[in-house]
Amino acid sequence: MAKKEAEKKESTPEVSAKQSTSNANAVAFLKGTKDELAKVVWPSRQQLISESAAVILMVSLSATLIYLIDQLFGWASRQVF
Repeated sequence: MAKKEAEKKESTPEVSAKQSTSNANAVAFLKGTKDELAKVVWPSRQQLISESAAVILMVSLSATLIYLIDQLFGWASRQVF
């Protein structure tokens, strides 16, 4: 008997109203997302390439510097101990 009551509750207009509201919210969210993405100023291909190269260069330099400092401290500790 509890199953029948649960089935009756699920088929009430309140449930379909909630589903309609959630569908409307999803559609409104997607529309808002599309509108916001239209406002984005996307970089040109040349700008993307040059900025990516700058990031890769800086990461490489930072990694090299950290490696060299690590080697220096390793050498210094071997001299002391």
